[in-house]
Amino acid sequence: MKPQTSEQNGDACAADAASVDVEAAAAIPTAASAGAVVSVLGAKNSQQLKLEMLNMGNGNGHEKCTFHHDLELDHKPPTREALLPDMARSYRLLLGGLGENPDRQGLIKTPERAAKAMLYFTKGYDQCLEDVLNGAVFDEDHDEMVVVKDIEMFSMCEHHLVPFYGKVSIGYLPCNKILGLSKLARIVEIFSRRLQVQERLTKQIAVAVTQAVQPAGVAVVVEGVHMCMVMRGVQKINSKTVTSTMLGVFRDDHKTREEFLNLVNSK
Repeated sequence: MKPQTSEQNGDACAADAASVDVEAAAAIPTAASAGAVVSVLGAKNSQQLKLEMLNMGNGNGHEKCTFHHDLELDHKPPTREALLPDMARSYRLLLGGLGENPDRQGLIKTPERAAKAMLYFTKGYDQCLEDVLNGAVFDEDHDEMVVVKDIEMFSMCEHHLVPFYGKVSIGYLPCNKILGLSKLARIVEIFSRRLQVQERLTKQIAVAVTQAVQPAGVAVVVEGVHMCMVMRGVQKINSKTVTSTMLGVFRDDHKTREEFLNLVNSK
């Protein structure tokens, strides 16, 4: 075998450098300048280069971007509908894991149906308080208690991915601002239509009402039936879970809290 000439060695080095250039270019964040890229190319191996290129992005507004790892220019997460094919494939695998035949007539479209249903059950991830309020906060010289009770609630237990459901009662003491009554029910929808535990759901509703109208106090009581206790485990079909959150005057003044609880428990 003939030894490689210096010219051949140079060609090989150029090819290696080109390979590194391609890998590094794929890892360049949008804020990195061409000059900064050139200064590090060829100085480190490809893995080190990628890490350094990513570090160059610090300070460009994408430090905590969930989808920064994809290094796409727009850094926009996919729409929830775009997730349907992957979710449907996962449900198909699940059916097979259960010993079912996903290709039999009754199950052919089940993976897609289940994926769409799960997106609906968790549609609260697509909603935020500002969108739901939609300007329905009104100046009003009213400082007496406002209570909306027995708001129907459906949610998904994050521990077992089975439903829990029940009712929510909300009370607040306005400070010259009131909230459109239907918006209280919509606030419940935002947070219940996510993977949840009842304790956190109760607190999130109370905090959202506080953010909406800055009242003197907010009280929330949630009564739920958890299918993870009914269908599995202890299988206690008549059990209910009650949680409450009291903020502001409802926490500090027992008479105010008692008035709210009497109104909620009255038939």
